[in-house]
Amino acid sequence: MEKEYSQNTDDSISQKEDINNESSDDAIETSKKEGDDAIETSKKEGDDQHPEAEKSPEEKILELEDKLTRSFAEMENQRRRFEKEKEEAYEYGGFSFAREALNLIDNLERSKQILNNDETLKNSEALKKTLEHLEIINKDLLSIFSKNSIKPIECLNKKLDPNFHQAMMEIEDNQKEPGTIIQEIQKGFTIKDRLLRPSLVGVSKKTPRTDQKDKENKENTETK
Repeated sequence: MEKEYSQNTDDSISQKEDINNESSDDAIETSKKEGDDAIETSKKEGDDQHPEAEKSPEEKILELEDKLTRSFAEMENQRRRFEKEKEEAYEYGGFSFAREALNLIDNLERSKQILNNDETLKNSEALKKTLEHLEIINKDLLSIFSKNSIKPIECLNKKLDPNFHQAMMEIEDNQKEPGTIIQEIQKGFTIKDRLLRPSLVGVSKKTPRTDQKDKENKENTETK
């Protein structure tokens, strides 16, 4: 009886072990399957993110060469821009200062005109000497400007050029071609090849022919 009970117990234990082993095997199989599924899913996601095929070494080399070429071109463009800006800063850095300095010449011209128009000083020795000194200062200023490539614009008796002249008035003059500069109101200047300020001028225009107008008016009157 004891032997039979022992045998049954052993069989029961053996069955339990078999069941446990089977469960363990199933768990391992399931885990393996889940791992394979995860790997497959990861591969699919990777394929979705990188749909293009792997580039060949030659293609990679060509791509790198293109990037290097573009980088060198950009660096060269930056170098040229820097050189141009540096050159312009050297040649035209005093542009604003030069334009402001022109007020000195303007003031000298105004002073000479005021003194010349002063009736109490007319024909006096003091006026003569003062004007001589002002003229010396004016010439010195023009000389300094010229050494720094700042030169006056010669405009009298020339055709109006909008690039250098600004017409302020029209003056009737039948001796000159219309648009000819016959009066300089304010002197203009250039600095190297740039306009520092335009010349303010008066230009000629033809005088209306009164005889022709009178004739036309008379004909119109007779017709009426």
